[in-house]
Amino acid sequence: MKQSRVRWALVQWLFVLSAVSYLDRVNISIAGGAIADSYHLSNVQLGKVFGAMLLGYALFQTLGGRLADRFGARRVLTFGVMWWGVFTALTALVPAGMRGALLVFIGVRFLLGAGEAVIYPSANQFVANWIPLGERGIANGWIFAGVGAGAGLTPPLVTYILIHYGWRTSFFICALIGFIAGLIWFLIARDSPADHPQVSPSELALIQSGLTITTDRPKFPSFVPWGRVFRSKEVWAITVSYFCYGYVAWIFFSWFYLYLAKVRGLDLRSSAKYSMLPFLAMLVGCLVGGVINDQLTKWHSLRLGRCGVAAFALLLAGVFIAFGSQVESARLASVILAGGAGALYLSQSSFWSVTADISGASSGSVSGLMNTGNQIGAAITAILTPWIATRFGWTTSFLVATVLCVIAAASWLIVDPKKTLVRQAADPARSAATFQRHEIATD
Repeated sequence: MKQSRVRWALVQWLFVLSAVSYLDRVNISIAGGAIADSYHLSNVQLGKVFGAMLLGYALFQTLGGRLADRFGARRVLTFGVMWWGVFTALTALVPAGMRGALLVFIGVRFLLGAGEAVIYPSANQFVANWIPLGERGIANGWIFAGVGAGAGLTPPLVTYILIHYGWRTSFFICALIGFIAGLIWFLIARDSPADHPQVSPSELALIQSGLTITTDRPKFPSFVPWGRVFRSKEVWAITVSYFCYGYVAWIFFSWFYLYLAKVRGLDLRSSAKYSMLPFLAMLVGCLVGGVINDQLTKWHSLRLGRCGVAAFALLLAGVFIAFGSQVESARLASVILAGGAGALYLSQSSFWSVTADISGASSGSVSGLMNTGNQIGAAITAILTPWIATRFGWTTSFLVATVLCVIAAASWLIVDPKKTLVRQAADPARSAATFQRHEIATD
């Protein structure tokens, strides 16, 4: 019987859901100018609206991860997609001229962020149950390539709808896309490969041979105690690194479009076109980083594949961002800064692969904790970046991001991906054997 590839079909749909989640996040930054004009909001006030979504997203990361661990990625992620579709639509229903509109926007976007908090912890819980160690880099690369795809397609899509039908219509269309994508996920996904009717025996055997945890989900799974999580230097190091990462990444998601239009002087259409570049670079960076991650892990070690790739990529991102912020040509600066975004996302799969590697059945919870750090950084940049730019100039804002890239890279020097939180997890010798078995099985 021919080996099925259901795990990759589900990874591809997680790519779609990842893209939809960023469509619903980034749309407000593209429509931000129109919203600010309609409701008489300043850039600082608009930054508070951006930051509200990220704050809700950050606060519910760990809870979202624990729910995924307890109830499975299929149901939790479906509920989350439907939730954020509702609040995307509600964003467009705030009446024009309404008193207190700023507070309503902040509340709606906060609740949107709370719903979106389940996406990546749930995806990582899926990876821990479905993806062998030797494939986790590229699997996470595909999932987070959805970030670049969703954020990259958002500027031209929302700009077109905004020009022809108004910004509110763009939000309704984004919500509809989310509802459809979430329904399809519920129909095709299962929490365990053993429960999926289309998984062949050979694919099931391959998956189970390469996991650090069993694919059988007990009614009450054995979670890693929080005390052990909080005592782990690996967890703290990757959380600090991901905090810095989130700060840098969200300069592109929150402010890059407006930076090109209002600081660099590009017109609306040119801003939409050039603001796509960082997100397309992110897409490529995720996929390339995932492949390099897995290959170096197989050829040399987990530490080089996971930690070495991340540290190098983050340093490279800092170099690109520092240089790009000081280039005079707006178009050349866009290309160089896009290179920084792409380099940043070369490291993306390392964060999520390591948390899946070390935390087993608690991968949703631990990755949710890590992603809390990311989103706190993102929320800070949404609010702090325009303040720094107003006081000290936009070049300074980007140089702050460069410093954080260096700190993020240095944090990976502390991480040992072989130090698992799950005491019954496989030892390094067994992990190496797993990679060899996987390589033989897929030849």
